[in-house]
Amino acid sequence: MLNRIACLWSLSSRNSQPQSNPPPRAGWIHEVKHDGYRTLLIIERRKARAYTRNGFDWTERYSGITKGAAKLDGRSAIIDGEVIVQDERGVSDFEGLKSAIRWRPQSLVFCAFDLLHLNGKDFRERPLLERRAKLRELVPSGHPFLFSEEFTGDGAAFFQACADHQLEGIVSKLASSKYRSGRSKTWLKTKCFTEGSFVIIGTARDRKTKAALALLARADPQGLAYAGSGFIVLSAVERAELSARLQMNRLERCPLPKLRFPDARWVQPQVMACVRHLAGSKYLRYGTLREIR
Repeated sequence: MLNRIACLWSLSSRNSQPQSNPPPRAGWIHEVKHDGYRTLLIIERRKARAYTRNGFDWTERYSGITKGAAKLDGRSAIIDGEVIVQDERGVSDFEGLKSAIRWRPQSLVFCAFDLLHLNGKDFRERPLLERRAKLRELVPSGHPFLFSEEFTGDGAAFFQACADHQLEGIVSKLASSKYRSGRSKTWLKTKCFTEGSFVIIGTARDRKTKAALALLARADPQGLAYAGSGFIVLSAVERAELSARLQMNRLERCPLPKLRFPDARWVQPQVMACVRHLAGSKYLRYGTLREIR
């Protein structure tokens, strides 16, 4: 039965609805948005399995987590959470996660935030705070487990504190909500964005959407380092101006050594751009060009 629930969960797992601001009303809890791979842990008969959001069985890849989960108190459980790896500040490091799965699986952490089933009882119809209270009792405090702590005060102040610490964002949840699949207005995601200046080193097309991308670099002690890409969302006049300036600075090869990008058009690193992007990442994520300087 629990495996069947896991299959259904993978098809329509609970997702948070994106928001520009956290909810101002009372009755909500707020958690740090940990940046990793959404995972469902299924524990039954002293064995545990781990499933991705797409339904793949990653039990072996998360062997340290599943072996630890098999030792938890209780006959059976289904726990919703996120597999992460933490940097030196204790913050989830999405860029380092793939490498950790392959080379340092012992560093992986399961951040638990919801409980669907426990000892044969379906908890999905129970209020969120009741589910989390049971989850807190179940999940140990040591590695490789982490309970996603909640904040019950001013959501805007909590969000600002996360932004000041360069975290990805927060997830706000209605304290009385039941567990429902798909996007919902009772789970709201607010991401922390910031802006910075980067130099354009080339242009390309997004593989999926074919939208125009600017390839960007930032200064470091050795010169320039690749920073990622950003969608070009300028006005028609600004696009024409950018295109003309880049055309004057065309290069045959990438100005950065060892950087490979299919079908890129490289340019001399002379044009600066103001880029809005997700905070807390080494490489740009959800980047958009806002202004050319």
